[in-house]
Amino acid sequence: MEKRNLRKERVGLVVSNKMDKSIIVQIVRKYRHPVYGKFVRKSNKFVAHDEKNDCNIGDTVRIMETRPLSKRKNWRLVEIIERAK
Repeated sequence: MEKRNLRKERVGLVVSNKMDKSIIVQIVRKYRHPVYGKFVRKSNKFVAHDEKNDCNIGDTVRIMETRPLSKRKNWRLVEIIERAK
């Protein structure tokens, strides 16, 4: 039986769902600045594959790394944690 490598998982907020079967997920993290000690917010955006087109803007989702599906898309939707209100 072949063992699969561990894949990265991220939890973030859907900021766009205008594409067909694709969403943009923004991950925000806070870290302490090494010199000044102030907490800084840093965000990254990932394009993820949404097979059923069931995500909406504002949803909290979990995405997982996968093989490249297009030029910018190498993440896929695992689950919707919380729906937007």
